[in-house]
Amino acid sequence: MKNLLALVLVNASILAAERTYVVAPDGSGQFRSIQEAIMAVPQEPNAMPWTIVIRPGTYKELVYIQRERGNIILKGDDPNVTTIIFGLHANMPGPDGRPIGTFRTASVFIDADNVEAENLTFENSAGPVGQALAIRLDGDRNVFRKCRFLGWQDTILINRGRHYFKDCYITGHVDFIFGAGVAFFDGCQIHCLRSGYITAASTPKDQAFGFVFSRCRISGEKDVKTYLGRPWRDYAHVVFLDTYMSDVVRPEGWHDWGRPERRSTARFAEFNSTGPGARPDSRVDWARQLNEYQSKAYSIEMVLSGHDGWNPT
Repeated sequence: MKNLLALVLVNASILAAERTYVVAPDGSGQFRSIQEAIMAVPQEPNAMPWTIVIRPGTYKELVYIQRERGNIILKGDDPNVTTIIFGLHANMPGPDGRPIGTFRTASVFIDADNVEAENLTFENSAGPVGQALAIRLDGDRNVFRKCRFLGWQDTILINRGRHYFKDCYITGHVDFIFGAGVAFFDGCQIHCLRSGYITAASTPKDQAFGFVFSRCRISGEKDVKTYLGRPWRDYAHVVFLDTYMSDVVRPEGWHDWGRPERRSTARFAEFNSTGPGARPDSRVDWARQLNEYQSKAYSIEMVLSGHDGWNPT
């Protein structure tokens, strides 16, 4: 039995090595470009995953993982020295001379399912000039571990699907985590660069979950003041659990986007917030303070399981 197990492990190791590409700026890998490595992955989304090892460097390129290429692992060594970066913003003219708009500005666009990334930085370098996405997510069951997402306005678009962020670092100032999809942020740091809004969810009415932040930390630059979120659409759903909030968080917590009718439909809530920005007695009266029993409904399993029982942990 031991010999059989050893043989299985050896064969699995060989197969994993055969399904690995290396990207390196100095030419020491098979590719210098991340996009070239992605395009070399066969269109077999239900097969074993392909691993793309990304050596340290600054990769100034637009990266697109199409729907036909799922089951890809993007693996860096250190997010501080391994960056995918581009600088499109919504007001830039496109081929027709018109502004390209928000949704075409992503430095990285993931349309595929079952993509994992770790120890990488995703950045939009356009600066505070308007909407400029570091990443756009349209797939399902995507996972990010120890990654950095750097931008200003609209840093992360979670357009659809379910996504898990573990020990990540996210910067921005206006609506920099937004969209209609489902996401669980586990132990992440949210850093506010200027006064604004952290989230802008557009959760559909019949969707049980939107964005859940668990055991996270909210920090910011000096003199910054931020809202936890505002409802991009009527039934926006955002929950903060066991999160440390520095004094950058405004006492009222939430904003109605100048649409007071959304106060009765938006689903904003907190449980056990701590720190100087945790002011439950000062929060708007249309956001909820959950008790411990109610908070149990927002576990990773409950939020992300969906119809297929997905559990990224």
